[in-house]
Amino acid sequence: MRIFQVDAFASRMFTGNPAAIIPLEEWLDEEILQRIAMENNLAETAFFIPRGDHYHLRWFTPKVEVDLCGHATLATAHVLFNHLGFAGKEIFFESKSGILKVCREGKRYILNFPCDDLDPADPPSGMIRALGKKPLFCYRGCTNYMLVYRRQADIEQMKPDFTSLGKSDAMGVIVTAPGDWADFVSRFFAPRLGINEDPVTGSAHTSLIPYWSRQLAKQEMVARQLSERGGELHCRHLGNRVEIGGTAVTFMEGAITLPGDLQL
Repeated sequence: MRIFQVDAFASRMFTGNPAAIIPLEEWLDEEILQRIAMENNLAETAFFIPRGDHYHLRWFTPKVEVDLCGHATLATAHVLFNHLGFAGKEIFFESKSGILKVCREGKRYILNFPCDDLDPADPPSGMIRALGKKPLFCYRGCTNYMLVYRRQADIEQMKPDFTSLGKSDAMGVIVTAPGDWADFVSRFFAPRLGINEDPVTGSAHTSLIPYWSRQLAKQEMVARQLSERGGELHCRHLGNRVEIGGTAVTFMEGAITLPGDLQL
């Protein structure tokens, strides 16, 4: 099997969020897919197969399959456009989150994703203590909590207790604030998924973009994710959907050879 490793939401190598991308002709056993993702030990490994005029796309962390992943979708589009000869202008992916579209605008790939609806919520017991700072507001989306803080420095200085944070009932925790040199900034923690801190999280922006669009009265925004690797995202709010734009860089191409007598 061919494998590509791509830095997504990155304009140069060693930044953004690395994802492994594996094209398949047909689906392998789910446990094999999960073991490959565990072996890759990246935040996400994406697998896809052709299905008529589109592709069926799935994403795995080292621990579980997830319903939506932005950076690995962007990376998959990068592989199709640049390495596998896709000649169209738009790529459609069938996924657990419905049909997702990716197109190109110059050097950027533009993801078109559904919005995640947020409701005010009380943070779970221990979450604030694990994060080390009380937020201004707390919201709950489909799978993640989103905590809003006053300033960028609050996000930069946060040093979570990941062991404690992993005991909360949230699949992921987004922390966000207005940006000093972007419209808004964020970080994303998901110890329950085997990812203490995700470098750049496209799916989190399905919550962030609608929220900050309302707060800032802007339809188009630039966001920064303040992980160690960092990443920049170009955002548009389209009502019940969002567009998330970024560039990507191929780090590696290779091959996976599974033994014929593989025992599960």
